[in-house]
Amino acid sequence: MEIIESLEDIPVQNPQAEDFSYSDLTWTKFGTTEHHDVVAVIPYTRVEEFILGECANPESPTRFHIERRRERSCGSLKVFKPDEYLEYTKSLSLSQSPFTVLKCVFLKNLFCIYLLNKRYWCSFGPENYGEGGRVLPSRKYRLNTRNRAARPQSMRGCKCHFVVKRLYARPSLALIVYYERRHVNEAGFVCHGPLDRDAIGPGAKKIPYICNEIQQQTMSMIYLGIPEENVLEKHIEGVQRYCGPDATVDGLASQYVHKLGMIIKRSTHELDLDDHASIKIWAERNKKSIFTYQEDSESDQFVLGIQTEWQLQQFVRFGHCGLVAADSTFGIKRLKYPLCTLLVFDSRHHALPVAWIISRSNLKSDVDKWMKILLRRAQSVEPGFRISGFIVDDAAMEIDPIRDTFCCPILFSLWRIRRSWLRNVVKKCDTIEVQRELFKCLGEVVYSIWDGGLDTSKALERLTLDFSDQTAFMQYFTSTWLPKIGMWLSSIKSLPLASQEACGAIEAYHVKLKVKLFDDTHLNALQRVDWLVHKLTTELHSSYWLDRYADESDSFQNIQEEYIASTSWHRASEIPDSAVSLDSNDTSVAKVLSQRDTNVTRVVWNPCSEFAFCDCAWSLQGNLCKHIIKVNTMCENREGYGDSMSLRSFKEKLRSIKMKPMDDSMALDLSMSLALQMFDQIKQLVKLSGTDDISSIVNGLPVKWGCKKGRTTVGIPASIAAFTKKRSQKRKR
Repeated sequence: MEIIESLEDIPVQNPQAEDFSYSDLTWTKFGTTEHHDVVAVIPYTRVEEFILGECANPESPTRFHIERRRERSCGSLKVFKPDEYLEYTKSLSLSQSPFTVLKCVFLKNLFCIYLLNKRYWCSFGPENYGEGGRVLPSRKYRLNTRNRAARPQSMRGCKCHFVVKRLYARPSLALIVYYERRHVNEAGFVCHGPLDRDAIGPGAKKIPYICNEIQQQTMSMIYLGIPEENVLEKHIEGVQRYCGPDATVDGLASQYVHKLGMIIKRSTHELDLDDHASIKIWAERNKKSIFTYQEDSESDQFVLGIQTEWQLQQFVRFGHCGLVAADSTFGIKRLKYPLCTLLVFDSRHHALPVAWIISRSNLKSDVDKWMKILLRRAQSVEPGFRISGFIVDDAAMEIDPIRDTFCCPILFSLWRIRRSWLRNVVKKCDTIEVQRELFKCLGEVVYSIWDGGLDTSKALERLTLDFSDQTAFMQYFTSTWLPKIGMWLSSIKSLPLASQEACGAIEAYHVKLKVKLFDDTHLNALQRVDWLVHKLTTELHSSYWLDRYADESDSFQNIQEEYIASTSWHRASEIPDSAVSLDSNDTSVAKVLSQRDTNVTRVVWNPCSEFAFCDCAWSLQGNLCKHIIKVNTMCENREGYGDSMSLRSFKEKLRSIKMKPMDDSMALDLSMSLALQMFDQIKQLVKLSGTDDISSIVNGLPVKWGCKKGRTTVGIPASIAAFTKKRSQKRKR
């Protein structure tokens, strides 16, 4: 747009509509190269109609009050230029909306002289009485409060304002310039109107009570694309639990659902064109959902840790004395920063995301920092919070911070290495016979770390010789895995291995996350962090919240059924034992009859192994299928079948414990004390699980006294003790 330096070159516009707004005018850059504004010239008699049009915008309705007024009498200037003006009015709006904020500027460098100066401000500002807002200091001039907002607490710090100046040389014309087009606060967010998520409005007393559960349920259903009619039906059912049936309540609930749906549909991840600025704005607004944030600099790497209040509740609920797992390297090739997810296992042993960490840093200092912050966050809710074990899936992951922070055993999951090998075997080998033999040989490489008669180097040599004709896969294996195979095998041997049920649950989360993020419609946004944060905190968070709500409240039957059957372990439990055929003469093959089509039989090669191979479509995609899990569970304790890798790892740990220390040494004393401690714990656990009357055990426990200061709160949950009334410290006279 060309910059115009003279008002005489700007055309006068007079729209035909009775009331008109910013979108009805054509705007021009007026000023110099160093300082210019977007302006428009209209008849002075139509200024009020322009203001009414701006106030009536449906996306950000507001009113404007006169913030400042300057006036000059006619004939006071004997010499003036064409761009000098009689009247100067500046209007500001405190509500944020898609249309711009008008400003008619007093340009001293262009010798603009005015007769009357009025500055208008949106009635939702400039003060901010909301959370985290500030009130402007006392003014030196009188403020017109006749057209202010209905209540002081309605003022949200809107920056929308504009100036109108009446030209001295042409009193019939008015010059308008937009300062800020949007109705936003200092943080850049919509602060009032239908697009404001926190807006309640003057009719708040008439709106029915909506608890956090109902609001989260409605938002989750909208994010998942459920039709508005079904969302409204469930929302009204929830509201009527508190208000009862009422036509007025139903009408207000319909408006609420429609408004919430409009806000969600129009919400965008791009709060700024620059990705770093956009994520900084998001972090400023969502401080309650962030447990660590470190900006990218020359000395520090970018780290963003996200945990909502609901995720914190689930972390404390299922993580306390339970297992925590990490899906640590998601999107390492396609995303700007890899995503690490911390998972807990709920009552159905499904993996539930309780924290997301977005960072490329694997430094021990960074990992130790956010882990300790996360632990303190959980202990602030439950002071005695601790976990029983931590499952890792990457051999390169730092485990020292885990041991130092959580003080728990560390287990290793094979699901990532198995999935990567199987996907590339199927992709790079043509026939299924070659695929199953090659995958079995890869399993033998891993099993060789426990077999004394087979060396790992010989197993690798056999792999390269027997499948030298499979050039595509061997090139992939030698370039990607051969340099680090020693590190992975060392971790597998030194750490206890997680079960197939845990591996299947982690893999189910990984697959769901991949489907949500790597959609074809969002491939252009993969390199933006704000897009990743938006997808995690809206669609994925809502999906898991609704899954848990449907399962616990026994509602949304379709969602509940899909949630229960989301892991291969639960799908395998639905297969009857009669559908599995095991041949005692040939232990290398097992057959499973399909439950959907009885004419189809699935074949499982190399059963009772983590590296079993199935010919079903789900397994050929690299996943752990239900047929393999069912066959492996039935092969346990049967003659002719070997032990699973996790069982071999468990036996190896027992053998290392059984090793006798040196006689009359301190190591013997330490081993004896640890063995007796473990024996007492196992004895109490067996006694607890074998009794039907818990009181018989509780009565036999020793009495444990608390200190005198805290006796009144001993045994009270932390959530209740926090609200106990403290004794007044005021001195009595």
